[in-house]
Amino acid sequence: MKEQTISPVAVIHTDFSEKFGIPRQSTLVPELTGVITFEKCFRDRAVIRGIEEYSHLWLLWGFSESPWDGKTLTVHPPRLGGKVKKGLFATRSPFRPNGIGLSCVKLERIIEDGPEGPQLIVSGIDMLDGTPIYDIKPYMPYSDSVTDARGSFGQALSDHRVEVIFPDELIKKLPADRRTAALRILEQDPRAAYNKSPGYVFGLSFAGYDIRFTAETVTGANGEKKDRLTVCDVIGHTEGFEKIKG
Repeated sequence: MKEQTISPVAVIHTDFSEKFGIPRQSTLVPELTGVITFEKCFRDRAVIRGIEEYSHLWLLWGFSESPWDGKTLTVHPPRLGGKVKKGLFATRSPFRPNGIGLSCVKLERIIEDGPEGPQLIVSGIDMLDGTPIYDIKPYMPYSDSVTDARGSFGQALSDHRVEVIFPDELIKKLPADRRTAALRILEQDPRAAYNKSPGYVFGLSFAGYDIRFTAETVTGANGEKKDRLTVCDVIGHTEGFEKIKG
């Protein structure tokens, strides 16, 4: 078999400078946006002619921060508490043999003119800032959506949310158009399965801000145990926000 190499066609700029806090799948936080900037050889309006006729796109991209060790064949999905093993190809673990990710995003608008050529504003992203994009394909509802498909544990836990307390005086430190996204990210519970110690102060880097929060297990009105995250500080740096103002 002939060996092939691939090169990025674009790069995406997002509000995430670190992996922690990035949604586990695309579309889970629709408020999250990114700017796709093409490599110089593709900075021509012709390359995206007709793309505005589609509402959603598939992005094929590279896991730059999750290298595969060349040996691991099973993984511990965080959604299963980090204790259950599943086969590498039976999960969407970021540790892939070829480091390729796949995301469905919504095409919000196109920046036609600018020093970096045409750019795409997309939402529902789940990528680190600076992630290389290897290909862009239109989403086709008639073939890409399978209504009776099975989704295993991922589908069963798709509606899982945790309670979040984000005091007004702290959430107002964030830009107004980033507040809902920040809240939705926390509701997804970004903590790793192996690091859920009560009292520990977590730090989420988002949109140029450091959002710090703690977690605890509380008892609901019906006696059910549930997790609750409480934001205790927001420290601004603004760099990330400025980068994708668009």
